[in-house]
Amino acid sequence: MTDNNPSVVVPGLAGLRALSHPTRLRILSHLRIEGPATATTLATRFGLNSGATSYHLRQLAEHGFVVEVDRGNARERWWQAAHQETHTRAEDARTQEEKDVTDAYWQVAAAVYTENIRAAMDERPLLPAAWRNASTASDWVYTVPAGRAGEIVARIKDLLASYDDEPGDDSAPFAFQIQAFPVPGHVEPVLPEPPTP
Repeated sequence: MTDNNPSVVVPGLAGLRALSHPTRLRILSHLRIEGPATATTLATRFGLNSGATSYHLRQLAEHGFVVEVDRGNARERWWQAAHQETHTRAEDARTQEEKDVTDAYWQVAAAVYTENIRAAMDERPLLPAAWRNASTASDWVYTVPAGRAGEIVARIKDLLASYDDEPGDDSAPFAFQIQAFPVPGHVEPVLPEPPTP
């Protein structure tokens, strides 16, 4: 995150569908954190061929997630993220299709976040003490109504948004992954309504 007012994209159904692919989500995240890259660089980073990476970049560009950037070399196309954050409007989903597409995106996002925390834990033994001490993999469970849960999540988001990047020799991108959900098995499920004839 670069400032208190990051640029945000709220994709429609087609954009959310396009982003519901793990490779595309990984590419977009990489561009947001590391900055512009070529398809070749990204292919090497993610173990893909450059043709597949170019296809994913075109899909991301078609839906406005990435843009081409001029880096002065006509032989290579450079890409950068068009926005710093992606938000969904899950609360606005009315149709079953909208709910399904949003849930599919969240499934992919959760899988990518799980990969991130696993990689961070693999690297943890190699970190200096200051970074080890600053990191956590914790959970706190409180019994609250849904409205209060939403309020707590909003306050956490507001707290994180109140900080700016502090570039420097001793700085590094530091990820805050927030997973907030009812403990599985404790909320009565809402069954989908049968289609009307």
